Amino acid sequence: MEHPYLFFVKLCEIIGLGHFAHTYPHVLYSWVLMVFLIVCGALAAKGVTLIPGKFQNLAEVIVSGIEEFMVETVGEEGRWLFPLAATIFLYIFLGNLIGIIPGFLPPTANLNTTASCALVVVVFTHIIGVKYHGVAYVKHFMGPVWWMAPLIFIIEIIGHVARILSLSFRLFGNMMGHEIVLAILFGLAGLFFAPLPIMALGVFVAFVQGFVFFLLSIIYFSGAMEHAH
Repeated sequence: MEHPYLFFVKLCEIIGLGHFAHTYPHVLYSWVLMVFLIVCGALAAKGVTLIPGKFQNLAEVIVSGIEEFMVETVGEEGRWLFPLAATIFLYIFLGNLIGIIPGFLPPTANLNTTASCALVVVVFTHIIGVKYHGVAYVKHFMGPVWWMAPLIFIIEIIGHVARILSLSFRLFGNMMGHEIVLAILFGLAGLFFAPLPIMALGVFVAFVQGFVFFLLSIIYFSGAMEHAH
């Protein structure tokens, strides 16, 4: 979908990177989002004190909330997975959210972005499985009855590939749909009040989609840590 104005694309045109910015705007806005998260993390960690300020308080609430929910869901053993899981949630949630800012493009409205996030989750799930079970991790793909193992193995492989498709297309479809609706309303009503309800709904959708991706990710991680039944 062609956006009428993208701030960082115009900025790249000025410095001679217009071709790249127009071809890969989702990559450009992914970089913008990563820089924002890195700067926020550095600022939150820089001035840590026993009597926290407003920014440190906000950071602690966000981090502790995500961590507590994750530990309640997967157990204490999964605490070491918190950095990856929290990064997934914050990146996707904020990546969704910046789409409601004029001049910004949500990187999650591009299938390449959502597929890359899904691949990271699914590949790391199997890394966890091998880390916890070694070669015995293959039992997760064999089922409980030995003589059905070949069939179950094929079904499991299809299921794990389907996880990538499910995570990718669910997030991409919702965010692209939101962008299309906003573009239509802006075209019909300009910058007046008609798009406001959709923009407000967009904040809710951004959170829900980020939370669903995060929740499914930690469920997959937890399943890889469990012993095969």
